[in-house]
Amino acid sequence: MGATYAFGRYFVAPLGRLVYRPRVEGKANVPKTGPVIFASNHLSFIDSVAIPVAAPRPVHFLAKSSYFEGTGFSGWLTREFFLAIGAVPVQRGAGQAALDALDQQRKLLLEGNAVALYPEGTRSLDGRLYKGRTGVAFLALETGAPVVPVGLIGTDRVMPVGAKFPSFRERVTVRFGKPLDLSHHGPASSGRARRTATDEIMAAIHALSGQELANAYNEAPASNPIERIKQVLPHERR
Repeated sequence: MGATYAFGRYFVAPLGRLVYRPRVEGKANVPKTGPVIFASNHLSFIDSVAIPVAAPRPVHFLAKSSYFEGTGFSGWLTREFFLAIGAVPVQRGAGQAALDALDQQRKLLLEGNAVALYPEGTRSLDGRLYKGRTGVAFLALETGAPVVPVGLIGTDRVMPVGAKFPSFRERVTVRFGKPLDLSHHGPASSGRARRTATDEIMAAIHALSGQELANAYNEAPASNPIERIKQVLPHERR
């Protein structure tokens, strides 16, 4: 991260708090040292700014590698912005790309860092809270890192899906819950342990956000019959 991240941590973050005056609750629940996973609901692009701004310690999250590959002044500005808020570039996708992303997050945790993840996988377009995918639970069980559930409220009003610029009229609430020790669910190699641990994480997020439950996975519409069959058949969503 280097100097860019230090600049973001000590200048951009305080500026964000001054401009948006976020309501931050439960800050004392965040462990001051050691690995920790912030598991949050996901309503807006601005979520990945709200969490680092509100958290009492540095937070890293994964962002599409394309954000770091632009050219010219605009490309440089975008790259520096994401570095300043703690973003780590990753190739998005399924298969090997998804495994590589998990490995990057695991390395960050083993180094004692804090990472922010969205168990729903992608933004909720209707404001409901969707079922969690098991990747977050896998990382927690694999590394032993506690999970701090996060409830974000109002970020979808600050920057709705499709908006080019955030609104300065709305305020955001960031709620940090008590850390969850998920080790009692079993080893990371157990699909049942990953599923029950994920359900515990999502229940904690729901208690903080108060969203309506969707009782379904947040998935893009199937583009062909094979994809529709895959979505219907029971399988683990990482």
